[in-house]
Amino acid sequence: MNSPGGVLTALPALGHTAHEAVRPLLPAHAAALLSQARSDGEPPVTLPRDPAREAARRELSKRMYHENDPGLLRRALDHLWDWLDKLFGSASGVTPGGATGLVIVVVAVLAVLGALWWRLGTPRRAPVSAPALFDDRPRSAADHRAAAEAHAAQGHWNQALQERMRALVRSLEERALLDTRPGRTADEAAAEAGRALPDHTGRLHAAARDFDDVTYGGRAATEQAYRRIAELDDELRRTRPRLTAGDPATAPHTHQGAAG
Repeated sequence: MNSPGGVLTALPALGHTAHEAVRPLLPAHAAALLSQARSDGEPPVTLPRDPAREAARRELSKRMYHENDPGLLRRALDHLWDWLDKLFGSASGVTPGGATGLVIVVVAVLAVLGALWWRLGTPRRAPVSAPALFDDRPRSAADHRAAAEAHAAQGHWNQALQERMRALVRSLEERALLDTRPGRTADEAAAEAGRALPDHTGRLHAAARDFDDVTYGGRAATEQAYRRIAELDDELRRTRPRLTAGDPATAPHTHQGAAG
């Protein structure tokens, strides 16, 4: 094959089998020229380069030659892995200990992130002002307890915890230990109830925090958290309050703290 004249030259030694193999790749006029050079005694046939190249391109573009080519997703993944390989190769080159040192650093970073996530939970945004504990539909403490138990039976712990906390506060309002005030938050209810029920102040504030975390902080409630609030609600229903002159209701015959 030579190129000075810009043509493809078939050598005289090209046999009949090779001629037949090349013929389908060429245009009609080039194939006719090739057919003239079948005997060893005839001069070589020169074929134009561009038609031969075009014929080869058309032949190789047929589907039969690409049946086993990787798909678009496979090619994208190959490019991704190549890029990651180059990235880690570059990083390991500047990390003490090479690839082993890089792996240790990555594992350490992941361990720290996992520990922070486990300790702090899902990141949450603190609301500018805590929304009200109750909505605009007035319901009794018994209604809230029934709703809480229905949610708990289905394993809906977020809704169960919220309803049980509302039942607890509504019950204190019904007993006149809290004044009925629209817009009260869980923290406010815990602080006010703690004055009449000082032995339960800590648990009231803990219940309010659980309510806020679930309702406004994006955390998921657990069965244990729900049970704690339910037990506190049941205990407060049996507890005699310590009343002072500033409490919503006074009863001279009441005494501190024991369950009744």
